[in-house]
Amino acid sequence: MAATTATALDANLQATMRKPVTVDSTFSSASASPADSPLATPNRSSSSSSISSMDSAEIPETKPTMSKPLTDSYGNEFALPDFTIKQFRDAIPAHCFERSAATGLYYVARDIVILATVFVVFHNFVTPQTVPNFAARTALWTLYTVIQGLFGTGVWVLAHECGHQSFSPSKQLNDTVGWVLHSALLVPYFSWKISHGKHHKATGHLERDMVFNPLTREKFASKWGKLAHQIDELTEDTPLATLYYLLTQQIGGWPAYLIANVTGHDNHEKQIEGKGKGKKNGLFTGVNHFNPSSPLYERKDEKLILLSDLGIAITATVLYLLGSKFGWANMVVWYFIPYLWVNHWLVAITFLQHTDPSLPHYTGEAWNYTRGAGATIDRNFWPIGPFCFHEIIESHVLHHYISTIPFYHAGEATEAVKPIMGRHYRSDTRGGAIGFLKALYVNMKSCQWVEPNEGATGENAGVMFYANKNKVNKPYAKMGAQ
Repeated sequence: MAATTATALDANLQATMRKPVTVDSTFSSASASPADSPLATPNRSSSSSSISSMDSAEIPETKPTMSKPLTDSYGNEFALPDFTIKQFRDAIPAHCFERSAATGLYYVARDIVILATVFVVFHNFVTPQTVPNFAARTALWTLYTVIQGLFGTGVWVLAHECGHQSFSPSKQLNDTVGWVLHSALLVPYFSWKISHGKHHKATGHLERDMVFNPLTREKFASKWGKLAHQIDELTEDTPLATLYYLLTQQIGGWPAYLIANVTGHDNHEKQIEGKGKGKKNGLFTGVNHFNPSSPLYERKDEKLILLSDLGIAITATVLYLLGSKFGWANMVVWYFIPYLWVNHWLVAITFLQHTDPSLPHYTGEAWNYTRGAGATIDRNFWPIGPFCFHEIIESHVLHHYISTIPFYHAGEATEAVKPIMGRHYRSDTRGGAIGFLKALYVNMKSCQWVEPNEGATGENAGVMFYANKNKVNKPYAKMGAQ
């Protein structure tokens, strides 16, 4: 079945990927100023226990040098963003910035009540006595894990709101609620919050981004024992190979990120306090989200890392006691399979927010905050996205420019900034929820490494786009032996 599905996707891949993403047709020369979104210098460490507003200075913009027009991986013309965050902010209605503790707590209560109600219903009414057929009972409990995974992801997203201080005006309430919710999902809240803040400060920056930071052509080739100009010697991925890579990412991606910083940058030598000397991403290297001495964090943050670890330890203890009392087979169904569903949705959402043939990445010389924040894309997962996932899929571009706008105002704010962003706003809503799921396979196959446009010069040589060895979209650049 998996092979049939993958082959069917492959058969339509070229036609699907040739279509440009949906963008607003208006092109505006507007700009952006960061009351909420800071610009850090390439060599500056940007850790903070808060992910919200940091610097109110106008972000400097670098003027591009004249060069051959850039094209993205679809072959569509790409222009560097030319607006400022001040213009971006000024376009948003004032009430969209208002945060309500009552509204935030309502959504927390709503999701927890739904989770509890689903558990009670299944626990009491899906039993051998009420559903004697084993296959039917198994199918129903499978449905239980899917439902709990969806609303568990909603709880995860609400804790994400807390980390960005968009949950309420109170930092104490935000961090308390965020710590409790994330700890219950085995997420180290403050550890994640700090590294996620660095991701927001360096989105699209190839040397500093903290999540789904793509490989360069050289690194991708070396992974297979080749040099960059030897990409031609690599064979295309079969549909089963692509499915294998995708399943590995979806099942193990989140734990691997927490314990080995997989997909995060690996430039720890530049850590400002010297904590990264000789350290690289990987298991048992000390680069993880649980170690206070990790180069992902500054010394001032180390107590918060321990507090995050304490939250995990409390949840692990509760799970152990429940498993000992009610049986581990029950706990696998009640908690651990829904937990894997949450991990799957989290990785899928983040991957598709930052991975698409239309998106650029930048070297340090070409990057600035406005450009990097725009290296994201909105998608559509209706009705699950708006109701269960609190619109984190549908309004992510806005979120990267102003992360303190609460999710229940994000849709309106997104519509307000589209005329400012013009053709720099990216969305791919084709196919709705089914299109979202298909994009996982399509982008896994088409987005394997990044490289500059062939023949790019000056600043444009620092603007990178996705390429692949699977002959999907625009061919990768030809290179001679260096």
